[in-house]
Amino acid sequence: MDRSAYTDNCMIPSDLHGLFWDTDLNAFVPEAYPDYTILRVLEWGDERAVRWLQQTFPDAEVRRVLSTERRLSERSANFWALVYQMPHSEVAALNGSR
Repeated sequence: MDRSAYTDNCMIPSDLHGLFWDTDLNAFVPEAYPDYTILRVLEWGDERAVRWLQQTFPDAEVRRVLSTERRLSERSANFWALVYQMPHSEVAALNGSR
């Protein structure tokens, strides 16, 4: 990723700042909060955000979040289950009550 896409010491590209509207991005380290970071991108990210996510986190980490994170919408959970080829029974947001 082009380093010019980042501002100051922020580790989130400037065009993705809107996904983290409630976060102090100057102090935020995405790898320290993988569940939060991955959830935001899976739920609200666009194609560019997903590319950044895939460069930042291994697929195994995204799958782990899908298997534990219940806050994803049903629509997003269904989509990402297909993308990551996960049975619905293994996607937390598609199982049980919220």
